Amino acid sequence: MSQAAPRPRLVIVDGVPMSALVAEAPEPKAVIVAVHGGGTTAVYFDCPGHPALSLLRTGAAAGFTVVALDRPGYGSSAAYPEAMVEGDQRVNLAYGAVERIIGERPSGAGVFVMGHSGGCELTMRMAADDRGADLLGIELAGTGRHYHPAAKEILKAATRERRPSGMRDLLWSPEHLYPPEVLGGATVSPSAPSYEDQMVSDWARQTFPTLAPAVRVPVHFSIAEHEKVWQADDSAVREITAMFSAAPRFTVHRQLGAGHNISLGHTAADYHAEVLAFVDECVTASRSEEAAG
Repeated sequence: MSQAAPRPRLVIVDGVPMSALVAEAPEPKAVIVAVHGGGTTAVYFDCPGHPALSLLRTGAAAGFTVVALDRPGYGSSAAYPEAMVEGDQRVNLAYGAVERIIGERPSGAGVFVMGHSGGCELTMRMAADDRGADLLGIELAGTGRHYHPAAKEILKAATRERRPSGMRDLLWSPEHLYPPEVLGGATVSPSAPSYEDQMVSDWARQTFPTLAPAVRVPVHFSIAEHEKVWQADDSAVREITAMFSAAPRFTVHRQLGAGHNISLGHTAADYHAEVLAFVDECVTASRSEEAAG
């Protein structure tokens, strides 16, 4: 199947313009909503110059409609900081954007949400929300419960305005894992929303462990081989798994040859194939439940 070229979309949600990149399948098996992390935009899921590494293109080719949102505070919504201070506001913006983008178009078995790094916060909030029970499942990558000690020291000094020495190494090394265009900043956002400093501060110690028990759908948790921000040894993974006490299924995937920015490296296609296979399993399970119900 040929790869569908992503196209930009803009919708208005409660007076806020929400932007996205969308790649549609004619009769989708499901809709995948992809939520990027900090310091980038929806283009994170459409690796510049490397279509084979694009989640948007490969997802559509595999029979899914993929909606890569510009997370609240990025893209067209950046000028509306007061509309996204609280987590509930951001959840409503995200769900509203997806609803308006899909509209009357076919959505297959339903919606699956995947988040990377800072995008895991919104993904988790969407899943823990009352509407989250209707999701097919979620994917989380580039996140965790405890920082690597070295990363913790570097991140203490990091703000939206200031990236301390060592930050690039945490996020982008080893450099041979990534295409040169990506290392040159092709996916970098020029700004970040004001709520993000507090969001990042609260995530590991408060938000993540609070939201996890409220997730009632299957979870796929991906760990890059060269993850330098988060602890990802067996003990750390056991702790994270235990937090998702209401999830019917929790699957851990370790992606070889990948760094923190797992969807932009040379092994992104392998990673995306793993996620798409999991979404396929969620679609099959959903249809089986419907048939039995």
